[in-house]
This record gives sequence, structure tokens and C-alpha cells, in this order.
Amino acid sequence: MKNLIFTFLFLFSLPAFSQDSWTIIQPKTEATPRHESSFVECDGKLYVLGGRGERPVEEFDPKTNSWTKLADAPMEINHFQAVAFQGEIWILGAFTGGYPHETPIPNVLIFNPKTKTWRDGPALPANRVRGSAGVFVRNDKIYMVCGIQDGHWDGFVSWFDELDPKTGKWTSLTDAPRARDHVSAAMVGDRLYLAGGRTSNAKIGKVIDTTIKEVDYYDFKTQTWNTIESGIPTERAGNSNVGIGPYLVVLNGESGVQVPAHSEVEVLDTRTHTWSKLSNLNQGRHGTGVAFLDGKIYVAAGSANRGGGPEINMMEVLEWKK
Repeated sequence: MKNLIFTFLFLFSLPAFSQDSWTIIQPKTEATPRHESSFVECDGKLYVLGGRGERPVEEFDPKTNSWTKLADAPMEINHFQAVAFQGEIWILGAFTGGYPHETPIPNVLIFNPKTKTWRDGPALPANRVRGSAGVFVRNDKIYMVCGIQDGHWDGFVSWFDELDPKTGKWTSLTDAPRARDHVSAAMVGDRLYLAGGRTSNAKIGKVIDTTIKEVDYYDFKTQTWNTIESGIPTERAGNSNVGIGPYLVVLNGESGVQVPAHSEVEVLDTRTHTWSKLSNLNQGRHGTGVAFLDGKIYVAAGSANRGGGPEINMMEVLEWKK
């Protein structure tokens, strides 16, 4: 009965959104194909950073419809969720190196798009270093949640930490209800939402098929974690999440149920905890990010299939209508 009720709510909430299709952007200049990278908006422009191998930082200007290379990477940076903070791009909770023992980067990396330069930021807490974590900004603080300590091998955690960028001081907060890696964090109102992700454990031969159904959220007003047991309609990891108004938008990802990366785009109304569906992406992908700019959702790069490729540079956009 519970599953029937959930299916009813999911199907009959569909008319809440326009079903306009995603548009493939044809830029004047091409971006570098990449995956296990990040895609983020900063001061009105879009940036792709990192990925397998040493991939450059590239900037997309929607006004000129062009990609521009800004700088080389200081090292290989993969499996991270970059965030914009005060006109710069901050990277924490990232890996370097190859599968399955990717190594966590022990400090924050900061890129300044105006000067096109990198610098080192604060060190991560020595006993809480990990990669493939969710990262988000709230009220001039940067937060890192969950992740895994030893690449895809073992050591997934439920840790939740707050960084004060002004002082470099870290504060440990209450652990999430469950560990997860390959996770994307998103703020909706005054709540942090974790939807998707998995517990990668190549040590026992379980990586792709350990996706997590439950959605967890942290309410900053009550300082408590809660769980939506009915969970995400399409289980996946390596997905991208973004908060828009009262909605959590979930797209991209990989799982053990199919070889192609996921193209489904699902929307959680956080006021009622009911799901609806937007048009599928033209190209399924995982291992990238999502950006919301000027009323439009953008997604770029990623891997077209689960695992390590093929890498793509295609960018798509959907006008947000509700």
C-alpha cells in the first residue's frame, strides 16, 4: 500500500511543471571533455574544473556563447562538488589519483576567475579527510558532508563539518543518518538535502550497485537530521542536485541497473515531500555538476555511461518553469 500511495503522488504531481525539452547548446568554442569533475556558476558565468587527468579550468560566458580556457590545474582533481564563495571557486572534499585508491586532497584549493590563479586554502581536519563528499555554502560558511576516505575502496562516512573561511576553523557537526559517497549536497530554504549517492566498497567488489534510496535532510533551524523514507524515485550516485525555491532538482547519475548514465530529472517539493518529473536530458551523464543561472538549469560534461567513459563536453539547458 505504501508503494502504491507513493506512485500515485509521483504520477499525479506531474502537471506542476512545464515539460519543455532540454536544449543542446552549440557553443562558438568547444570545452574539454571530462568527467568526475565539477560544474559551477560564479558571478554570472559557468565553470568546469577538474576531472580524471589534469584538466584545465574553462569558463562559459552565456552572453557570448563561448568557452575560454583560464588556467591549467595544479594537479589532478576528481570527485568533488565545487562551490562559489565571494567571487572565487572553492574545492574541498576532493580526490587526486586513479581508481580504486584515489587519495583525498588534504587541503582546500581555491581558484580566482579574475586573476586566473590557484592558491591553497585551509587544511582539512587531519582525522576527517575524505573525497567524493557533498559541499555547500550557507551564511558565509562552507559545509562538507559524507564522503569516503580511500577512493572507491572503503571508508565511506557520514561526517558533517563546517568551515569558517575567514578563520580556517573547522567545527564537527552531528553525523548524517547514513554514510554515502558520490553524493551531491543542496540547500533548499534552511535545509540541506542529500538525495542519491552510494557506499562504494571495491574492497568487497561492491561499487556501482550500492545506491541509497532514502533522502536525508538537515534542518538548520532545529539542528536535527530527518529522513524521507520513501526516498528518491530513481536510485543513482554521481548525480547532481540543485535547490530552486522550495524544490530540490535531481539529475544525472549512474547505477547498476543500466549501462547508460541516467538522464532522468526529478523534482522534490520539500513542502510536501512529493516528487514530480521534468523532461529527460538529451544525454544521460554522471560525474559532473549542475548550475542555475538567470532562470535556467545548465548541465555540462560528464561520462555518458556508468564507470569511466565515454567523456563528453556537451552542455544542455532547460528554462525553469513551474
